[in-house]
Amino acid sequence: MRLFFFKVIILVSYLISPTYTYAIEQPAFKNLVIHKKAKKLDFIEFKNVNNKLLTLSKYKNKLVILNFWATWCAPCREEMPSLDRLKARKDFKNLYVIPINIGREDLLKSKEFFKEVNIKNLNIYYDDTLQLPKKLMLRGVPTSIIINKEGDELGRVIGSADFDNKKFISWLKKFD
Repeated sequence: MRLFFFKVIILVSYLISPTYTYAIEQPAFKNLVIHKKAKKLDFIEFKNVNNKLLTLSKYKNKLVILNFWATWCAPCREEMPSLDRLKARKDFKNLYVIPINIGREDLLKSKEFFKEVNIKNLNIYYDDTLQLPKKLMLRGVPTSIIINKEGDELGRVIGSADFDNKKFISWLKKFD
């Protein structure tokens, strides 16, 4: 009986102890989910301010961050300036940040939002059909999807984040 009890205690201790399986790969960055294996993405399309339809394949051989946001989203307002600064960094050679408004709002409202939060390095994109968030199974805004140079999803940041985080920037540079 004592041996059985001892085995149970060891098993329970093992199961509840913290594991550090991903500590090497994943920086300490709030809300970052990194896939064990990059996910293939199907045909991704969105529009620019000129109502021109663009596809993700246009950005092949680039590290891409697709950021989904809306003007009514307070966390989006909070994170957008750091995303703008990330885009402006000179130490990234192949980083492209694509903020896609999925709030079904007119273009003027998006432009006013960018002006209010002092966005200078990002362009406005949108998906008024909301097919893209459904296809990518977004759970809310903001959500940022990190896409490698092959066009596969490496991971995503779910919720608001500080894109000035040095550990995140260092991790992201590995894919630039």
